[in-house]
Amino acid sequence: MIRTILDFCIRERLLVLLASVLLIVYGWYSTQKVPLDAIPNVGENQVIVLTEWAGRSPKDMEDQITYPLSIALQAVPGSKSVRGKSMFGFSFVQVTFDDDVDFYWARSRVVEQLTTVTGALPEGVTPTLGPDATGLGQIYYYVLESTNGMDLAELRSKQDFFIKYALQSVEGVAEVASIGGYVKQYQIEVDPDKLRYHDIPLRKVIQAVKESNIDVGAKTVEVSGMEFLVRGKGFIGSDKTEPETLKQIEDTVVLTRHGIPVRVRDLAQVQIGPSFRRGALDYNGKEAVGGVVVMRYRENPREVIERVEAKVMALESELDGIKITAVYNRTDLIDETVSTLTTALADELLITIAMVVLFLLHVRASIIMAITLPMAVLMSFIGMKVFGVDANIMSLAGIVIAIGTMVDMGIIILENIYGSLSEWESKGSP
Repeated sequence: MIRTILDFCIRERLLVLLASVLLIVYGWYSTQKVPLDAIPNVGENQVIVLTEWAGRSPKDMEDQITYPLSIALQAVPGSKSVRGKSMFGFSFVQVTFDDDVDFYWARSRVVEQLTTVTGALPEGVTPTLGPDATGLGQIYYYVLESTNGMDLAELRSKQDFFIKYALQSVEGVAEVASIGGYVKQYQIEVDPDKLRYHDIPLRKVIQAVKESNIDVGAKTVEVSGMEFLVRGKGFIGSDKTEPETLKQIEDTVVLTRHGIPVRVRDLAQVQIGPSFRRGALDYNGKEAVGGVVVMRYRENPREVIERVEAKVMALESELDGIKITAVYNRTDLIDETVSTLTTALADELLITIAMVVLFLLHVRASIIMAITLPMAVLMSFIGMKVFGVDANIMSLAGIVIAIGTMVDMGIIILENIYGSLSEWESKGSP
């Protein structure tokens, strides 16, 4: 078999040369297309279901949300385990699948199963899927620095309502999570003594505020051949400043007795304040506002980071003095990994050529080694592309180690060929 292959290669040298060129070209193309990361994805194939129910204890979350969801999701085809966790106002259910199950197929099956259990959950509670990313999808961290004196609440609002959505629109980004600062709220602090005095239950106040914050649609009116839309504008804060919005809430009528309205301001104090939070972001010893960019499953992190950085540069001119500063960028780690592979390959090539020339005194044999080693690396990338293997610190380290083995085998084979040729020449060629 080997003799047949060698005979064919010797007879068809042009064909072998063309095949080698095609191999090099396709290998180089594969190096550009294989997802290049620094950290291997060793996480499980899993789908996460998140459910929020504000103000509820972990016991309530466990009994009314986590347990029903865990039971229902055990019926998802291909799942091998379901684990749930209940926290204050928050439920976390993790469905783990076999490794051979397609990631997005698993997510679609979970969504289908959730439709069967939604009716058994408390009113207003809607489970949602986590982002289509892995645990190693966090590729870019940034903080916001203000040059015009914005406080943490203003920076967080800018992050939540502008920067976050702009970065989420970048191709390959699954989620942008906000960190730090204060989430602005319109807070109504009800006085229980005033509720008792007016004999009004708290639910009436909640209902009145909820019903006052809604637009009402109607039909149309035709006047002089023109059609006008009729609607009742009721959204609180629509085209209003913060003081005007507070006044809108204060003027909300809870109920009317004997023609006299009882308003929210008669029962409570309305103010702007921060939402409850459990943590903060520290940057160089000062509290800051920032975000984390999470990459989609099976995306190329270097390409996604390049697109994110381009989007950041385009955004800064529209941020009114806010500067987006990167504090973590996985590109640096990826470049170090690639540099390690390139350096190892170059060093081994030089050492191999020097050893072959030194011991065999044969330049052509050295050139053969210098050509075959890079071709072997390119062939490895072709296999990685065909079989869907990511390039990371583990797989690239395997290639570096394999280069040493190929060098040893190449030297042994060349030495045997050289020895056989020398023996043949010493006996005299026919």
